[in-house]
Amino acid sequence: MASSQRAITTTSSRSSLGSARGGHAFEISGYSQHKGLGIGESVRSATFTVDGCEWSIVFYPDGEMYEYQEYVSVFLELLTLEADVRAGFDMILVVPSDRASTKLIHRVAPMVFGHIQPDWGLPQFMKRAVLESSPYLEDDRLVIKCEVTVVRQPQVEETAPDFEVQVPPSDLYDNLGKLLQSGEEAVWFCIVLAMRSPVFKAELYGPMSDKRTWRITVKDMQPAVFKALLQFIYTDSLPSMLDLCDNDQKEMVKHLLVAADKYAMERLKLICEGILCRNLDVDSMATTLALADQHHCGNLKEACVQFLLTGSRMDAVLASKGYTHLKRSCPSVIVDIFERATKSRKIL
Repeated sequence: MASSQRAITTTSSRSSLGSARGGHAFEISGYSQHKGLGIGESVRSATFTVDGCEWSIVFYPDGEMYEYQEYVSVFLELLTLEADVRAGFDMILVVPSDRASTKLIHRVAPMVFGHIQPDWGLPQFMKRAVLESSPYLEDDRLVIKCEVTVVRQPQVEETAPDFEVQVPPSDLYDNLGKLLQSGEEAVWFCIVLAMRSPVFKAELYGPMSDKRTWRITVKDMQPAVFKALLQFIYTDSLPSMLDLCDNDQKEMVKHLLVAADKYAMERLKLICEGILCRNLDVDSMATTLALADQHHCGNLKEACVQFLLTGSRMDAVLASKGYTHLKRSCPSVIVDIFERATKSRKIL
């Protein structure tokens, strides 16, 4: 039976987004001494506060990743991770001897900072050669100013009563949720999977598929990982992992990277690579490097190698539990590392 809508008199409200602004000037004295720290190595500003949240500017003098080695990279990092924060920011260069003389280099639209993605920034902030010939590098000093705008939750204000037609709320998200749960919507569920993954598409609609049932079998994947994979397929975002400890978060990201590689989901794979690149440590470096080699993650592999060759980390990595697995499963990687280490010593 068709439903009918009736006109009613009700109160109305207005929603407006509030914002808070703040900034910080990060002076890097002895710029030339910071060059050569290594790709992926950074220096950070003092902590500053905007809208009750703590932030820091992170500067990579040799580039954040290998592919950006001709650039200096600059990121804004949220240090207060109790909740997600939506913020945009401007990255500005300042002439050290004349703080009123500035140049806006990049304006970044509001992004969500949080436990999964605590930092956003500019890996190609400026070519190093251009920066070093500019007036913004003066007396071996560089000043980077970051102006942060935090977008607050909508504030609802009551207004005078108004006459309006009652319209039911959108049920789009309810319908999408049902696609994940209802067997009656299996056809649409399969369509979404096929749209997001060429591997799922081949399994569901390829010449070898069973079109009578559209049934596929997902092997070697934990239920929690598959659930996170489905959330990404439907929302293009990763689920919150605030309830997991740091090690469990890294393991979840690694499992998602394997799943992304298996189902040819390149965007998810690159997101996982980026998260792992920013969270390398001595204990897990060897296993992460093996993962990068096995799943053809060029950026992650290069970040691991640079991490290993920078500083005095080699002995600690060789003593880690993961090194034995790396040596057995990826011998070519070991050869590459030691060849590059030998070349580095010769240059020095």
